Amino acid sequence: MPAAPSPRVKSIEPLSIVFADDGLVPNNPMPFLVYKAVIDLGGADPAADIEGVFAANGWGDMWRNGVYDYLHYHATVHEALGVAGGTARVRFGGDQGQELELRPGDVAILPAGTGHQCIAASSDFCIVGAYPPGPKMQITRPTPENHARASKTIPEVPMPATDPVLGAGGPLTRLWQQAR
Repeated sequence: MPAAPSPRVKSIEPLSIVFADDGLVPNNPMPFLVYKAVIDLGGADPAADIEGVFAANGWGDMWRNGVYDYLHYHATVHEALGVAGGTARVRFGGDQGQELELRPGDVAILPAGTGHQCIAASSDFCIVGAYPPGPKMQITRPTPENHARASKTIPEVPMPATDPVLGAGGPLTRLWQQAR
């Protein structure tokens, strides 16, 4: 049986947004990035297509699911979310952030501390989450106590060596180094 073709990845510049600390959600001075329709999901298993792209670029500890419907963030690790199926409206940056429509082939990359919450999703919505090497993901809810702890841990989260979509020469490394 022939091997499945690997997904095509477009070399495009992501949407880049910096969310301010709102007092409960710390966000990050490094920009939140969104690649729109960056991965061509032509294979029989779109989630596997995304997993292959992330793994090839050194991001792992992957899972398949959706985005929680409550506001949260990760204070010890950066996160990549690749849309494998369906659509969703997700608010990034906390209650004062921005809602974006996510579709198959889109990838959102959240620097540590970036708030996110699913506002609405189709019944077939599926994302692949992945992380650069380092600490395990921990879910943090927006409280004053958590914010105080996160303001200490977020600056210590290491810079990823690669962009989860476009590798070592991808925009993430350039944009995040400029912001540090």
